[in-house]
Amino acid sequence: MRFLPVLLAMLLSTAAGAAPAAAGIDPGVLDHVLLWGRGIDQVSAVMAVKLGFQVVPGRNPGGVANRYVRMADGSYIELLGITRPDAQMDPGMLVDQASLHGAPGSRSFGLRTSTLDVRRTQLAARGLSPTPVFSAAANDPDGDGAGHPPRWRLFAFTTPPLSSTLFFIDYAVLEPTPARVAATRAAHVHPNGARSITAFWLLSANAEAERDRLARMGFTASTPMRFPQVGARGYCVAVGDKQLLALQPDGTGMAADALRAGGPQVFGVSVAVDDLAAARHRVARGYETTLETYDGPAGRAFLAPTGDDLGMLVEFHAPSSHAACAAR
Repeated sequence: MRFLPVLLAMLLSTAAGAAPAAAGIDPGVLDHVLLWGRGIDQVSAVMAVKLGFQVVPGRNPGGVANRYVRMADGSYIELLGITRPDAQMDPGMLVDQASLHGAPGSRSFGLRTSTLDVRRTQLAARGLSPTPVFSAAANDPDGDGAGHPPRWRLFAFTTPPLSSTLFFIDYAVLEPTPARVAATRAAHVHPNGARSITAFWLLSANAEAERDRLARMGFTASTPMRFPQVGARGYCVAVGDKQLLALQPDGTGMAADALRAGGPQVFGVSVAVDDLAAARHRVARGYETTLETYDGPAGRAFLAPTGDDLGMLVEFHAPSSHAACAAR
């Protein structure tokens, strides 16, 4: 999925307060993060060879290519890379690159909602500043063409409510052609056994402020947490049966280093896998190192050493019976 220029051209807001989601409104579920690599082949190779994900093709309009790591539940990671010196970047891409200075990393994430227009109205009524709703072009090569609903619709915020860029998105139900069904089925098969992305980690200097801003958007269920493996503390905020981890540094460690080097960011993602031992063996071979397991926010897990390669951490964990943001 490619985004319109307004999506990422945003700055940090100071919104606060709380209110529950209104009846009949789907507040949103985790959809995807946008992950820039040093180049599209570099980030694809890390995801496929070192981490064992299936990476599927995207497009390359204007010199910024994208590829995907897709999960069966609809969550995914969109990989981005600049493919030529004169790449045509929209203002949001320029903002990302100004923050990243050519390094890999993520500054943006999306939540999927089935009630996009109603959700936008709700957030505007709470004093936030959603953009108009933008849609994929009628000639989108991955859509069903003119006369059919656009493949995706989204809105972002002119004054972002969080330290990382947030947008809400919905997708059309596309015609299930044999080729499309086969491609979708194949995309969901990951050599590392990945099943779903279960958490996005949002790193800032003030986790409590992030929690309060999420509560204002209707995500009111949160639990204090510590994440010593990355040197962070903050809040686990429930988004359906998954989580947003609003984190800040807790002394020295990876979180403090990342915030000092890159400012607010999507610091990591959690991925549920079928067989934790098999996934750990595969990633350990990819990085030619030993990886230890630990009891983390999602249960038994291990952390892939992706900070230098991706500018974002990837945690793998066993399928868990935790309720979202249960007491840790």
